[in-house]
Amino acid sequence: MSAGEAWGSPRPSAVEAGGGSVVRRILLGSQLRRLRESRGITREAAGYSIRASESKISRMELGRVSFKARDVEDLLTLYGVGDESERMALLGLAKEANIAGWWHSFGDVLPGWFQTYIGLEGAASLIRIYEVQFVHGLLQTEAYAHAVVSRGMHGAPAAEVDKRVALRLERQKTLVSERAPQFHAVLDEAALRRPYGERDVMRGQLKHLIEMSEQPNINLQVMPFSFGGHAGESGAFTMLRFPESDLSDIVYLEQLTSALYLDKPEEVAQYERAMTRLQRDSPGPEESRDLLRGLLQLS
Repeated sequence: MSAGEAWGSPRPSAVEAGGGSVVRRILLGSQLRRLRESRGITREAAGYSIRASESKISRMELGRVSFKARDVEDLLTLYGVGDESERMALLGLAKEANIAGWWHSFGDVLPGWFQTYIGLEGAASLIRIYEVQFVHGLLQTEAYAHAVVSRGMHGAPAAEVDKRVALRLERQKTLVSERAPQFHAVLDEAALRRPYGERDVMRGQLKHLIEMSEQPNINLQVMPFSFGGHAGESGAFTMLRFPESDLSDIVYLEQLTSALYLDKPEEVAQYERAMTRLQRDSPGPEESRDLLRGLLQLS
């Protein structure tokens, strides 16, 4: 499973508030880490100052937990940040970082490790994906999404399936928002030939892909079987880029019960090269639309 699988105009505030809070949490954590390291203070000592463990400081610095204003104040004091304007700026960031995302109401069907991804996806200015098993979640029709979720959650109550599909459709709104990201997708031909649902479901999905590929912010390419082996040999992955200069690109890799978020430059660079090769070796957007039309005629 990948983020695009597993899990369209919106109110801009809904996308910005939720996604922005995750980004602000990561930014604040990063700034706190830099301050701590510049003062030569260990995570253990920082944790002691706020009556917390070393592991909590680590989670805070990675942006994986919410922030209490009192904890941030105490850490800034420990790190010697006395300038009032700097303190207020960081405390304001902490307040914004705690805003609940729109997906909060889906918490009963949403794993905690995927909530971070949804926030990052909603805040990204560029999303690049490679998908081999399914059509990516941001490009799925409701009927196709229902077929995918139903098969993946075999035996789940209908209400849970419907809520998961509703979550996916809500995510799609980011692609048509006022601040829609650039979305570059490479879909392996296998994802287009593997049937989900009845014949009309697959036909509707192919038509939808053709329509979506004509949107100005969407670049859709198909990696055909005829090309043979290619740079996507490691499987599906997602790359996210953000408008904030302090936030590095992130590679997201979803597993069955968890996910990996890679941001080390050397790791991101490897996926950057793989994505560049996939885009270079796949037919361009217009040729890919022709491939989609051909598959539609065969379906």
